[in-house]
Amino acid sequence: MKKKILIVEDEKQIAHILTLELSYEGYETVSAYDGQTGLELALQGGWDVILLDVMLPKLDGIGVLQHFRKVNKDTPVIMLTARTATRDKVNGLDQGANDYITKPFDIDELFARIRAALRLTQVNNDHTQEVIELAGIRLEKGTREAYRDGKPVELTSREFDLLAYLMENKNLVLTREQIILNVWGYDHHGETNVVDVYVRHLRRKLDLKQTDPILHTYRGVGYSMKEPGK
Repeated sequence: MKKKILIVEDEKQIAHILTLELSYEGYETVSAYDGQTGLELALQGGWDVILLDVMLPKLDGIGVLQHFRKVNKDTPVIMLTARTATRDKVNGLDQGANDYITKPFDIDELFARIRAALRLTQVNNDHTQEVIELAGIRLEKGTREAYRDGKPVELTSREFDLLAYLMENKNLVLTREQIILNVWGYDHHGETNVVDVYVRHLRRKLDLKQTDPILHTYRGVGYSMKEPGK
């Protein structure tokens, strides 16, 4: 069965090119040219990946994402943005985007990111009943719910994936490059400070201090989660 991709892009020429290229790769696509229509289509469900432009008429991409994530936390969303500032990218990721790609982009890179998103979705589906626990932190992969000392913690999709990867590899020092590859799903060239940003988010949401014995920082290398006292 063909994978279905929703394209939300107001520049019709770009949307048309994406439709053609994705069709050649064997994907089924539907396009929307404004944020409101894109949100309505997204909420209908059945999408394997959503490509979402940031600058949209009627409702911008961040607004679409915010509304969509209230009812759907699992469908991968890749943001298409002309904005190169790190804060703009982090804003989209904070709202629940799984990935971003900056215009103009190479179509092969976009294909790679779509494949990575689909792989991560498959991995999550394969472990729907798995529960991970470490030092008072509990992750339920089936429902993608997180708990700290029995209290629910609201995490974005990427934060959940990062925390799960750290917990599944407890006691190992994981480099930023390893984390990017296994959590973001592709070999990242360039900045890896997005990992540091997400670790800060986890520390804040889970009430983990910088000196907490659970989540350790190895300067210039990466991170590790350990049982207290180890």
